[in-house]
Amino acid sequence: MAREILSNAFRHARARRIEAEVRYDDGHVRVRIRDDGTGIPPKVLEQGGRPGHFGLRGVQERAERIGAQLDFWSEAGMGTEIQLTIRTAAAREPSNKVSRVKLLRRVKIHERR
Repeated sequence: MAREILSNAFRHARARRIEAEVRYDDGHVRVRIRDDGTGIPPKVLEQGGRPGHFGLRGVQERAERIGAQLDFWSEAGMGTEIQLTIRTAAAREPSNKVSRVKLLRRVKIHERR
């Protein structure tokens, strides 16, 4: 989910700065991603995404599926901040069949670019 949120920020926000913060405390994992880009139009947030685009909608569906809380703050021209809060037990449950090794390889490949 965080990867999709970051990807959307890179592709759509026209931001000069994107920050990602991960916190682990009080039985929760919190991922907060913020940018200083164009912001998400209110209509897009109300509709849960743009027609024909499934990034935000997919993140929302996955968050619901694991009982995570997903919060959006955005204003036109002022950037976007998205926080994903997952109970620790839910964060430890495997969400798909991608192994950690494969995930690490993807990250390393991305860092080399």
